[in-house]
Amino acid sequence: MTALIVEAAGPGVTLQDGGRHGYLRYGITAAGPMDPLMHATANRAAGNPLETTAIEVSTGGVTLGAEGGAVGIALVVPGFRVSLDGAALPDTVALTLEPGRTLVVRAGAAGAWGYCAVSGRIAVAPVLGSTATHTRSGLGGLDGRGLTAGNILPVAEARPGEAAPHRLVSPWLERDPRSIRVVLGPQDDYFASDQIAAFLAGPWVVSPRGDRMACFLDGTPLRHAKGHDIVSDGVAMGAIQVPGNGLPIVLMADRQSTGGYPKIATVIGPDLGRLAQVRGGGRIAFRQVSVEEAVAARRAERDVLREPVAREPVVRTDFTSDFLLGLNLVGGVADGRA
Repeated sequence: MTALIVEAAGPGVTLQDGGRHGYLRYGITAAGPMDPLMHATANRAAGNPLETTAIEVSTGGVTLGAEGGAVGIALVVPGFRVSLDGAALPDTVALTLEPGRTLVVRAGAAGAWGYCAVSGRIAVAPVLGSTATHTRSGLGGLDGRGLTAGNILPVAEARPGEAAPHRLVSPWLERDPRSIRVVLGPQDDYFASDQIAAFLAGPWVVSPRGDRMACFLDGTPLRHAKGHDIVSDGVAMGAIQVPGNGLPIVLMADRQSTGGYPKIATVIGPDLGRLAQVRGGGRIAFRQVSVEEAVAARRAERDVLREPVAREPVVRTDFTSDFLLGLNLVGGVADGRA
């Protein structure tokens, strides 16, 4: 069977599908991609259903090979550095990975998460209906763990991709992280109006101690009007808790199922990836929208993926000296004495 070979993987590289839904009442959260739009884009470009299992790449990077046959790859890692056998490629690219070739993804100038989808299906057993990896509980993926060197990922129904690499045209991934849309609540009444205004005004700085569970924000602490404890209730991805220290915590893909701090607002679904891509030290601000605006944004996001992802040939620009010396650039013989 065709398979991907993980030759190297940094911390935080996992398998993620659309998430493990329907088990929140049992204390099991969905996991799934940190950037759902980017994950869906990679799958759409690979010709898969949008929630198909893909490799989520962290800033730790990943190196992949293939065995048993060629497999099409759709790589969506904006801001990362990508190379195939040492030749630089765009950070959103469709290609065919053949046995003996090496695909390398490394952190670059921007971005925190990216996705590698295969044309076919990464054949790992689902747990509770999903292959999404939740490392804290040891569910999904490969025995509930992140990927490491030596892992073999069988690819069922593998299809080759482009004969030559093509850049994926995906302008909807060019998102401004400085303005994150939120819907206030459900416990915004625990904060006076001036504190709501301060929350929206920001700016907030993303702490480097965040992970797949939560995004921690630094800035001027908010003051609670009715205390910082509530009866624990369920939390959604994007819920923004404000604990006793007054510094907001945005709950992300690997969040806990319930929480006992008041939630001042919730990041709307289409902006979850926008926030997830901000590295530690990055500055953000929040913008309040209505539920109706949030629903419209979600519909618009889905609409962009109804059609195939356009692609264009890669034009090589990395003309190194070794590459140029390997070419015959002289059409005839010249006498230097003339």
